[in-house]
Amino acid sequence: MSRILLLGGYGGFGGRIARRLAAAAHEVIVAGRDLQKAKAFCADQKGLKPVRLDRSQLPAALAEHAPTILIDASGPFQRMDMGIPLACIAARVHYLDIADARAFVCGVTALDHAAKAAGVTLLSGASSVPALSGAVARHLAEDMDEVRAVEMAISASNRATAGPAVAEAILAQVGKPMTLWRGRREDRAFGWQEPHRIDFEIADNPPIRGRTVALVDVPDLALLPERLAGRPAVVFRAGTELAFHNCALWLASWLVRWGWIHSLGGFARWLRPLQRLSARAGSDRSAMSVVAFGTAGQQRIERRWTLIADRGDGPEIPTLSVLPLIERILAGKEPPGARDAGTSLTLADYAPAFATLAIRHATVERVLPPPLYARIMGDQFDRLPSVVREMHAVLGDGGAKGSAIVTGAGNPLAALIARIIGFPRTGTHPLHVAFAERDGVETWTRLFSGRTFHSRLSQHGRQLVERFGPLRFGFDLPSDERGLAMVLRCWWIGPIRFPLALAPRLIAREWEEDGRFHFDVQIALPLIGRIVHYRGWLEHA
Repeated sequence: MSRILLLGGYGGFGGRIARRLAAAAHEVIVAGRDLQKAKAFCADQKGLKPVRLDRSQLPAALAEHAPTILIDASGPFQRMDMGIPLACIAARVHYLDIADARAFVCGVTALDHAAKAAGVTLLSGASSVPALSGAVARHLAEDMDEVRAVEMAISASNRATAGPAVAEAILAQVGKPMTLWRGRREDRAFGWQEPHRIDFEIADNPPIRGRTVALVDVPDLALLPERLAGRPAVVFRAGTELAFHNCALWLASWLVRWGWIHSLGGFARWLRPLQRLSARAGSDRSAMSVVAFGTAGQQRIERRWTLIADRGDGPEIPTLSVLPLIERILAGKEPPGARDAGTSLTLADYAPAFATLAIRHATVERVLPPPLYARIMGDQFDRLPSVVREMHAVLGDGGAKGSAIVTGAGNPLAALIARIIGFPRTGTHPLHVAFAERDGVETWTRLFSGRTFHSRLSQHGRQLVERFGPLRFGFDLPSDERGLAMVLRCWWIGPIRFPLALAPRLIAREWEEDGRFHFDVQIALPLIGRIVHYRGWLEHA
């Protein structure tokens, strides 16, 4: 059907792509730096032609072989420039890659004008991210009025051995800073930190439970907030099947974050031998999930898409976007220009490939309960001023910004306690509050002039429980049309409940004033005195 030049064509992902293209009757030139490996891969396979090709020789190779499309499956894209796409533009050859490096995939748009002038299509990211993940996210967001948060995760089978380029791409991210959009602001995080345990479940299919995943930097973190209604928070996590692998990466991430090691990228050559040592452990099952939290009409909903790959078919997934995108380019359905592949395909485009593999996927939806404060307060919640109600209508993710005046501790001992807890210092501070909600529990992260402290809010009967580390406080929430108060009724240190007479003295109020949410919080300890007093206003970011 067409001639395709495939860089890295005998590698782990490139080899799978080559076989799929040849099966679809394309002529595939399998290119790489090692001609013997290319020949060994192409032996006895119809439609595959091996060539030795160094990247410095690319312009001459494009002129000699005159391909319709070049596919780059080489990597690692984290340290690649735009030389190959530029060579394709100069030769008027369409271009496609399987990059998942955020800077590279998002940076390809800089070539849009030149690609249009040359009449060629350049698509970057024809892989699990952002092509498949983007298709799934749009599928989940369909008919949602507003998407508040999107959470994505990939867990690879222990037997899905990473090639050199993939290993380097993984290790180079460990402990490195990244930017997330969450809490309605740009937030800083670090690669392979904030680990979570996650279950992957599909009806009538054996579930995968308790896999560990941690933060990874991918193009979707920049792309999806701009593409989905409501500009949702977006988080992506990945992990290997075995917990001790993930634990080792998490521990190593601190060494990089603290500056003790510049990067783990140089250790990539050791990853495959280490994988061989644990090759008999684990299974051949990989999984992916995308979860969207949002609103549709008056309902708060969660939509979850889950994919489970059995029989070792997980490594096929990053390659499945290529063939349908090639077909779209050849059919003239992808207009000239340079862009990421995150909007080109729909979930239905993957159905033919999924059907040939041991892959099952499903989407489930559930209606979520009312917000935490609404569950506790019942009908009284609806009587609150609108801005107070809206501040407490947390779903998935949210954020507010404003200003606060802080009066610090009344004496040195109280100041020490305030410092341990993380309360802000005396003064007037710009304030940002990030809200994160999962399974009915809210985490509030307050940022006063760069100083952060957290608390977790949950329900205990008809009371609101706020937790600061090992301390938990139970509140009644008396309210009227002007606002609400927090009245302390019980408290715990760890699992032990202590007498109310020994509790901190806490006075907290929330109300509406001048169209803004206002607050006033005073905290003091018996015999010690004031720990902190902060008051101010917030509005949704």
